[in-house]
Amino acid sequence: MKIYWFLVMGVFFISCTKQANKINSVEITPLLQDSLSIRAISPVDTNKTWFAANKGVVGMLSGKEKKVAIVKYDEKALQFRAIARTSQAVFVLSIENPAVLYKIGYKNDEATNIEEVYLENKEGVFYDAMAFWNDKEGMAVGDPTGKCLSVITTNDGGNTWKKLPCNVLPKVEKGEAAFAASNTNIKVLGNQVWIVSGGKKARVFYSKDKGKSWEVFNTPMIQGNAMTGIYSVDFYDKNTGIIVGGDWEHKNFNEGNKAITLNGGKSWKLLANGKIPGYLSCVQFVPNSNGEKVVAVSTNGIFVSNNQGSVWQQLSSEGFYAIKFVNDSIAFASGKNKISKLKFK
Repeated sequence: MKIYWFLVMGVFFISCTKQANKINSVEITPLLQDSLSIRAISPVDTNKTWFAANKGVVGMLSGKEKKVAIVKYDEKALQFRAIARTSQAVFVLSIENPAVLYKIGYKNDEATNIEEVYLENKEGVFYDAMAFWNDKEGMAVGDPTGKCLSVITTNDGGNTWKKLPCNVLPKVEKGEAAFAASNTNIKVLGNQVWIVSGGKKARVFYSKDKGKSWEVFNTPMIQGNAMTGIYSVDFYDKNTGIIVGGDWEHKNFNEGNKAITLNGGKSWKLLANGKIPGYLSCVQFVPNSNGEKVVAVSTNGIFVSNNQGSVWQQLSSEGFYAIKFVNDSIAFASGKNKISKLKFK
């Protein structure tokens, strides 16, 4: 494994108009432009974010300064689509076989060390997303390699990881998997975790006790083909959650691709069915909005709902894979060849 750091500079602005009270516009500030596919971001504050990408790239954006590392395993640059952060370290997890999970220690925005903390060599292995409840406990999820989703957990700050056996997890249906679209097919909150699936089935896997026991809930989302289903999940509180996705092969199709729950995921109701937006790769509740404001992104653009997903407005046609809020007006977004800061007005 090798790691190399270098710097990149540059920034410019794009602005949209503003209306009062609701989110009606977005100002887009490009921060990084490179030949990368960036699906995993982890903001630190309004000026800083960590990110993970293909070509073995892991980096930190801090103001106008960009620090980028190239991580190789057996001289091969890894493909990263999952990232998570604690107060002590950043974790990046590669897709495909072998799956390699690295812990990167940092201090004052400088990487101090990198170590391999989990390795899985197995046909069909493909990890999608990762999240931490706190500085000690975390979870990552991937496609099935047996009769259940691949789920690994840590309870010692990410120093060691263990894979949950299939006798603990619900069984998956044949052709059911998870999507590594935006590092958001997993959501942790309190002691709870929700994981979403797609393909032949579009379901929600739920644990109330950090993975010790599980339930699985059906959804009305589009399903049945390899690229249909749920791509992203977010919860505003323990009851109010939203899922988005659709058909990746028909991105303008807008039926069965947005749904809400008000009972913690036990049941779901379709939102804006047959109306914009179509396929979505990432969804996030706006902080401090009482669960009313929602922003979602895809390669089709940036979309907002000010009424809990009932009606959506397209704010920009600029496409992104992932979005993460820092506060109720600032977010970072990543996509093909770029990372940008978004200011919602």
